Amino acid sequence: MTGATQYYLRCTLTFGDIYGQILAWMAVIFISLAAGLGLMGSSRPLFALVGVGLILVLSLPFLLFAFVTTLLNHIQLEPKEAA
Repeated sequence: MTGATQYYLRCTLTFGDIYGQILAWMAVIFISLAAGLGLMGSSRPLFALVGVGLILVLSLPFLLFAFVTTLLNHIQLEPKEAA
């Protein structure tokens, strides 16, 4: 393969690109913890623990999907210049 083009793999992801996603997930965590603490005073505190765990487990795939798609959108292939 003498005519194959070589490429540089360049990632342009910055912290500002995912900052909003991190803040949104932190808000979900704090709201679920506040709801859990509110339910702790009820007669069945197990519901509070299950509720917090369920919210965190269900929100994690959405967070990972957002991170991965943001990362993939910031990966660029640039051809190497011929020497």
